[in-house]
Amino acid sequence: MVRNTAREIAVHLSYERSFNNTPIDRLLDERLTAERFASLAEEDALYEEKPNAKQAEYIRRLVKGVDEHAAELDGYIAKYAKGWNFSRIPLVASAIMRVAMYEIFYMPDIPNSVAINEAVEIAKKYETPEVVKFINGILGTFVRQEAAE
Repeated sequence: MVRNTAREIAVHLSYERSFNNTPIDRLLDERLTAERFASLAEEDALYEEKPNAKQAEYIRRLVKGVDEHAAELDGYIAKYAKGWNFSRIPLVASAIMRVAMYEIFYMPDIPNSVAINEAVEIAKKYETPEVVKFINGILGTFVRQEAAE
């Protein structure tokens, strides 16, 4: 499993967290099992390979970080979502932006451009072209205003 696959799984889990009140550690323990990956692999090739220890730690770090900083990250999304009410933003788009913003702010080993590019690529799989542009615009403005490299 490569990092972009692990990142996409983190987006899935962050999305699930937006409507699941299971404690974050329990959610991660339940979702990052070989059995869970095997059951999902039939539906989504993303789950064909269970993450190794390093990849699982990366996924955990991202999902827990997004969960811990959700209010802060949502504040930035709302700040830069000109003309959009936060409640109108698709949950998948919010999860993608939260993961990218968390990487930008709290994972200095990941270049900002990589976090944005990966977010856009993930968004292309799940969102309309208009929403992909919206995500790219918000993340680009966020980096220029809040987190210059």
